[in-house]
This record gives sequence, C-alpha cells and structure tokens, in this order.
Amino acid sequence: MAKKISIIGVPMDFGQLLRGVDMGPAAVRYTGLISRLRDIGHEVVDTGDISIPIRDCEVTNGKCKAEDKYLKEITQICESIYKVGKDVVKKKHFPLFTGGDHSIAIGTVASVTGDEPTGLIWMDAHGDFNVPETSPSGNIHGMPLAALIGEGHKSLVNVGRPGAKILAENVVMIGQRDLDTNEKKRLKKSGITVFTMRDIDEQGISSVANKALMKFVHLKRIHLSVDMDAIDPVEAPGVGTPVPGGISYREAHLLMEILADSGKITSMDLVEINPILDVANKTAQLAVELTLSALGKSIL
Repeated sequence: MAKKISIIGVPMDFGQLLRGVDMGPAAVRYTGLISRLRDIGHEVVDTGDISIPIRDCEVTNGKCKAEDKYLKEITQICESIYKVGKDVVKKKHFPLFTGGDHSIAIGTVASVTGDEPTGLIWMDAHGDFNVPETSPSGNIHGMPLAALIGEGHKSLVNVGRPGAKILAENVVMIGQRDLDTNEKKRLKKSGITVFTMRDIDEQGISSVANKALMKFVHLKRIHLSVDMDAIDPVEAPGVGTPVPGGISYREAHLLMEILADSGKITSMDLVEINPILDVANKTAQLAVELTLSALGKSIL
C-alpha cells in the first residue's frame, strides 16, 4: 500500500568517538533513496536535516575526545528529533529517520510511541543496552535502548516526555553478536526478546522474523530500527563498529520483506552508515535497498 513518507535526516555522530556517520543521510540521498521510494509508488517529502551543533573537541587519529561524551548535545538533538517526528506522525505520514549514530533512536522512538502502544524491532550487532555504570567506553550510542525503557542518563530517559518510551516486553532484538559482559546480564533480566546470530543460524531468518511478529500480535504499530552493522561487513563495510559473522544480504532482504508483509511497520530508523569507511558507497546502496524491501518492494 502506498504511503506518505517523510524523510528526516539526522547527521549526528556525537554518540561515538569515530567520525563519519554524520555523512550517512547525505549518502543515502545520493544513492537515490527518495526517487526509488517514489518509483515503487510512495509519496515522499524530504524534510531536510535536523540542526546539529558544531562538534568541538580535540581529534586524535580520527577520534574525538570529550569528557562528558556529549550528553548535553545528544539530549538537545534528540529533543529536536522528537518535535519533528511528532509533527510527521500527527500528519499521519510514515517517518523515515536517517542517521547518524544509533543515539538518534532516543528521539525517534520517543516521537512515534506517544499515542498508542508500539512494538520495537532493534536490528543491530550490538545490544545498545548499557547504562553509564556498565559501559566500558561511556559512548552514548551504546545506551539508547536502555534509555528508551527508562534506564540511564535522566536527560535521555526524559527526552520528549518523562520516563520510559516503550515496554521491555514490546522490544525484539535481532542480529546481536557483540555484547559486553554486564550488558548480557542486563539483557537476560530485562524481559526483552533477543534473537542473536546463533538463533538466526539455528532457526533461519524466516522463523526469527515470524516469531518476532508473533510478539507483536496484540499491537498495530511497529517501529523498525536498523543499524547497518547488523549486516555482515562483507556486505556492509561502511559502518563504525563492524563485527564479522553478521546477517547476510539475502537474510536481510527476507527479514525486511516478511516485516513489510505484516503491514505493521509504521516508522523506521536507518543508522550508522559511515561513508568514510565504505567501499564504492556499497553500504549506503544496501541500506537503500533494504529500506525499499521494508516498504513494500518485492521480487514479483
């Protein structure tokens, strides 16, 4: 079914030390995201990019050192995302957020979950479920999912409106294969459903996708948050934190196709594309193709 899609660019890389994911929104636009969505029948509006403050820090070997890990800036940006996202939802458009690092999800998920219960599919090589006390690095792109269920930095937990934005039992994670020790303990106690790469290997991506949807049988809306490092780096080299042994090209497309068939995907994130590390724009190209599959493009 044709949708009215609003593209919201968030060129933010404050959540991690490695520079480059701020170029992600430009990369997917350059790859033809808008025209290709229109080609499959959708009405598309590009709302432009969220305003991002200048990143002021000392850079060494391409990495930025910041004592506070940019908590203030990330909170400010996520508040802006929340306002724009809420406006798009109010217009009954499909918000498609392009990042940027995965910290943007604190604002994106907050903006689409205020009106009715919503499921969240978190596709990622990592857990993003640390809090300041458990994070080995302190980088906020490793904390957004925790913030969304109400844990971690208070300013992030309270983005948009006070408290948790989603229930743990309404979260399904797919593709995880690199979890910190304390993060594993937190996830096991959380009530979140996690399908790791072992689960995908043993059960197959079709079974995992359908089990994920069964978790949301009582819900009408699902937000899909796609971190491109969930995909194997052979297929998606242009990410900040690549981990070998990820989701394959066809597995990723089949997952998107099954989710699209459900008719429940009502908003989406596309994050962690780093053109500096990419090969011939391969990762941005795949990101666009997966987005098309998630929004209804089929083989036949």
